[in-house]
Amino acid sequence: MEFAWTAEQQQFRETVRAFLAEHLPEDWESQAHGPGSEHQTAFSKLFCARLAEAGLLVPHWPEEWGGRNLDAWSAFILAEEMWMAGEPRGGQYMNVNWIGPTLMRYGSPEQQARYIPPMAAGQSLWCQGFSEPEAGSDLASLRTRAERDGDLYRVNGQKVWTSYAGEADTCFLLARTDASKRGISIFLLPMDTPGITVRQIPSVIGEGDIHEVFFDDVELPASARLGEEGQAWDIVRAALALERVGIPRFALASKTLHRAVARLKAEGRFGHGAVEQAARAHAACEAARLYSYQIIDQRHQGLSTGAEANAARYATVNAERAVGEFVVEHIPEALAGGETMLLAHHQRAIVAGIASGAAEIQLNLIATNLLELPREPR
Repeated sequence: MEFAWTAEQQQFRETVRAFLAEHLPEDWESQAHGPGSEHQTAFSKLFCARLAEAGLLVPHWPEEWGGRNLDAWSAFILAEEMWMAGEPRGGQYMNVNWIGPTLMRYGSPEQQARYIPPMAAGQSLWCQGFSEPEAGSDLASLRTRAERDGDLYRVNGQKVWTSYAGEADTCFLLARTDASKRGISIFLLPMDTPGITVRQIPSVIGEGDIHEVFFDDVELPASARLGEEGQAWDIVRAALALERVGIPRFALASKTLHRAVARLKAEGRFGHGAVEQAARAHAACEAARLYSYQIIDQRHQGLSTGAEANAARYATVNAERAVGEFVVEHIPEALAGGETMLLAHHQRAIVAGIASGAAEIQLNLIATNLLELPREPR
């Protein structure tokens, strides 16, 4: 296996770094706004529009949709550099990583023409309507319903823990269209549709990041459905495989760890105990990175990805937790605002085991689909 980057890949990484150095404010790290705040959303639209102008927002997309036909490695290099910089794209990483590619694969020509160009221009923000009060990562338990009435659907129900809902233009919504286990469909729902109520949930990870969303007789045209009725399971499986390894959280975790170790060394506090724990956290970050690289390599070769994506996702959760615990143990003052970057990572690490599917669900999928363990004791 060749572990070195090619000259072209290294040049692409340097191009992304140069763009960040030029376009991020000097006080970027000290900005304490949450990733879903009004301030962050406004900044991300300006930033992503500049990325798009530079050909760096969706370089891995096909040229017909505003991309440059670059490969999966380029997309991941871009994501790594963005996350190491604190993810200035805000919620638009979802458009880039998986919503856009999902619409390219499953969307109607009308849906593609309506939604993909604004994504490629950095002008739109989406939220995903998956989790519910009694259905977190268990899609079979969804209760939000979309009932067909001629050429319309009427949506009633509730979503919770919905990131970016307060500022999003459109929701990638899952709703039940019949009572069977697989009777779930996907709808592309404009968030200004009458009948939608959004309530912010107080959070330690930043202002405006998570919400409850209520749907009261929300009317949607049948043309807003993505794919066929009951096709949500297949579409979501493909979409989440893109999302779970499309977010290199380990990159920010690794940078945070190095920042924390440098501070301890400068203060003469990097001694017994701290060294061992830092080594374990660093190993966790490297394991997550290499596991994610394995998945990207599969994508690059056109191979299908299965439960290995769940394992890569769990490895990333483990890395974030390990770094978060290191900071709590050895630099607790950072969590009181002593250093913004360390605090920001700690806040993001809190939800690392929930976003993109709970860590426990990932372990269940690994046990069932990767290790092929029996569900019941024999």
